[in-house]
Amino acid sequence: MTATAEQADEQVPDRGVDLARAARGGDTLAMHDLLDHLTPYITRICTPIALDDGPDATQEALVAVFRSLRSLREPETLYGWVRAIAVREAVRVARRAARARPAELAELPARGDPQLATDIQDVLTRLTPGQRAVLVLRDVEGLDEESAAALLDVPTGTVKSRLHRARVSFRRAWSS
Repeated sequence: MTATAEQADEQVPDRGVDLARAARGGDTLAMHDLLDHLTPYITRICTPIALDDGPDATQEALVAVFRSLRSLREPETLYGWVRAIAVREAVRVARRAARARPAELAELPARGDPQLATDIQDVLTRLTPGQRAVLVLRDVEGLDEESAAALLDVPTGTVKSRLHRARVSFRRAWSS
């Protein structure tokens, strides 16, 4: 990697932190730029948890960031703070959607079916929002069980059991 590329990588988090500082100070343009900057990050977290309702969860998380930005005490913790909001909103939206329309588990695609290989979302719909959240935090975000537990406000044992059940369910659906 070149020195310029390394500097660019280092500037990405700093840009968000700088925008957060300016937005907390009342700069409306900085707030707009901050929300634009955070949207891909929030989407990456919300979509695998809330599935089809990922755009709604992303929007809810962005609104929560907008409303709560002044409560962010240390702008350097922006991304962890935003991750916590995104997970909370994605789980909330997914639970609300699950109550509105129950998942249909009647037909699993047969082994070797091309749809199975291309439609991971179908398998994810079989998991609870809590299980999807744990999978995203562990396997996408790379957090350990203790960090995921703190973020989800559940005991570490709950995270471990949800992760185990989610992985077993996921493997079972893939091997069917």
